[in-house]
Amino acid sequence: MSKVEEKTPARSELRVKGLLAKNGVRVSEKKVADALSSRGYGTAENGELLLTFYEALYLLDKENIEIKDEKSEIVPFQRLLQHHKNIDENAWVKYLTYRDLRSRGYVVRGGFGFGVDFRVYERGGYGEETAKHLILSMQEGKPASLENLTRVLRHCQSLKKKLILAVMNRRGEIVYYSVSQLILK
Repeated sequence: MSKVEEKTPARSELRVKGLLAKNGVRVSEKKVADALSSRGYGTAENGELLLTFYEALYLLDKENIEIKDEKSEIVPFQRLLQHHKNIDENAWVKYLTYRDLRSRGYVVRGGFGFGVDFRVYERGGYGEETAKHLILSMQEGKPASLENLTRVLRHCQSLKKKLILAVMNRRGEIVYYSVSQLILK
């Protein structure tokens, strides 16, 4: 009797097909969209799954998605990143933060607004608990307003969440800092 081996799909055999849209990447195949959604990707919109640009960049980097534009041309990583940079000047920092957190096993979702970039769910807690941490992405050497940081911190505290600063250093590494209120007397 010979042992039957399961053939694992090669990285080039992409299962996810996406279409570049103005506000993200659309996945219309229901089965694939449901699978991605259950893993914490995208939001349901008009019967499709809409991936944010950082989610699409992450999946593209992992070679798990093929993205095409309206002319049915394949969109490479750099073009998608440039498209996102045209909308958000902090696209690279947000992507690196998202990639780092995902690679550590966290489910990362979009923030609540008020300057918060991401909500982070504990490993294994997505769908069962609320996010405990809110992430604000920053770049080392780029000025940040203390007033804005205070406003974001107060918002996080009102939601009973912990604010974490994700700072991209000059080498492109992400360093995390927990933020708490400082009271001077």
